[in-house]
Amino acid sequence: MRAWQITRLGQPDDALELVESPDIAPGPGEVAVRVAAAALGFPDLLLCRGDYHDKPELPFTIGGEAAGTVIEVGPGVDGRDVGDRVIVTAGTTVGGALADRLVVPADRILPAPEGMPLDQAAAFFVAYQTSYMALFRRGGLRSGETLLVHGASGGIGSAAVQLGKAVGARVIAVAGGPAKAEVCRRLGADEVIDHREEDFVAVVKDLTDGRGADVIYDSVGGDVFDRSRRCIAVEGRLLVVGFAGGTIPQFSVNHALLKNYSVVGFRTRPFRDDPVYVREVHDALCEFHSRGLVSPLVDTVDFDAVPKAVCELGERTVVGRLVVRVS
Repeated sequence: MRAWQITRLGQPDDALELVESPDIAPGPGEVAVRVAAAALGFPDLLLCRGDYHDKPELPFTIGGEAAGTVIEVGPGVDGRDVGDRVIVTAGTTVGGALADRLVVPADRILPAPEGMPLDQAAAFFVAYQTSYMALFRRGGLRSGETLLVHGASGGIGSAAVQLGKAVGARVIAVAGGPAKAEVCRRLGADEVIDHREEDFVAVVKDLTDGRGADVIYDSVGGDVFDRSRRCIAVEGRLLVVGFAGGTIPQFSVNHALLKNYSVVGFRTRPFRDDPVYVREVHDALCEFHSRGLVSPLVDTVDFDAVPKAVCELGERTVVGRLVVRVS
């Protein structure tokens, strides 16, 4: 088995090492998967630097999700067969998916959506489960509401754009630069704001006749969070999904009281302990895919290019979800 592991903390070029180890057979309740592709995200860059809120013991394998084919089934496993196309989901620990062969508990795999290429399936779990749970369970997004998505050309942002459109919301996408803005248009956003050229606060107010956005999806933090509070509607929900901008914002709660809006924190980790709910969400997402409403936006790289690709996550050059072609 070959796997990309963080062996020491630092920049990806220094921290990541391609490690080879003997294959192991699946034990009771486990399956072995030949990995076709695995997805990486901004947390993998933070993990390399030691800046992520989780601090796994070194060394450990990066990558929160993967897709491939079942090649061996351990004792006591029902409903899983050799040859099944599957998604290997993020577990309760960080990472672990960026390897050419994985042995995982059978409850950590989901069926890949029918007709979806495995490089896209590798990017289907984290981004779409995150955006689905955030928008609908925590944010209560409804048809006819206005959704503002920051970082809309990225992995979870592009998923949020598609899911907002899938349920009939009006979607305003924010991205940086004309190329990324064009990506958002192709994703189906109703309106696109290039934050390098326009003040998104003023544009959102203008597009909504001063009312503001009902739900704001913020994975950036910092000044983006602060400015978003100026263009949120009465009874709006500002979803705190992450801090890709590097700064954790703070604010005076009296502002939420005066404008009558909610700041809603969201993290997928608590929901991963509920496999029934995870499968319900997966089935709903597969239904969206079967109807042509969602399709993962991926930026693919080769297996030997991983350190350079992880660096590019910090340079904001990746469009969609970064996917590593493994085999």
